[in-house]
Amino acid sequence: MSKIKKTKEERKKEIIKAACRLFAKKGYYNTTIPDIAEELGMSVGNLYNYFHSKEELAKYIMQYSSKLLGDEIRKINEENISTKEKIYKIVRKFFEIGQEQPELIEYFLRVFLSNREVFEEGCEGFLCVQEVVTELMLFLEEGARKGELRQQDFFPAFVTLMGPLGGMVFLQGENVLPKKPIEYSDELAENIWRALKAD
Repeated sequence: MSKIKKTKEERKKEIIKAACRLFAKKGYYNTTIPDIAEELGMSVGNLYNYFHSKEELAKYIMQYSSKLLGDEIRKINEENISTKEKIYKIVRKFFEIGQEQPELIEYFLRVFLSNREVFEEGCEGFLCVQEVVTELMLFLEEGARKGELRQQDFFPAFVTLMGPLGGMVFLQGENVLPKKPIEYSDELAENIWRALKAD
């Protein structure tokens, strides 16, 4: 039973990877389920066994990505280290995931942010990325409670932390960066720490 489930999960990951690539390259509306099935060498009917519609697949990709990154941030949150060290680890982990699974970050930047209407029902606002948001909220609250981060509204703090990470990945996607984003991680983490730390 678990072997079949694992195989199904592995197949879902393959579908996610192919769909992300096609959505980012051709655009959400120009990509069809038959396109994705063809990319994977599987039948359209078989693909519908995993996802009943393109919209369901689009939402699942965001939830999957959020869980993946959220789980990693949770592990960092649970470590008994300083808030500054946690920022360094979060930045590095984000870029590691971006390096290992670039299609997920590319999808977020080129599909999720550009086609918000697709994600309206059940995926509005932070709903699709709630694991990441929850863990970052906990991280920021804990840092402020320990007196290591400034007390401030969540949204400016969230953007101060995540904005530069998305920006670096975007620049990489535009082939502007001379180095990989991960090679900038310490410098970027230091900038974020200085922007958020308590005076």
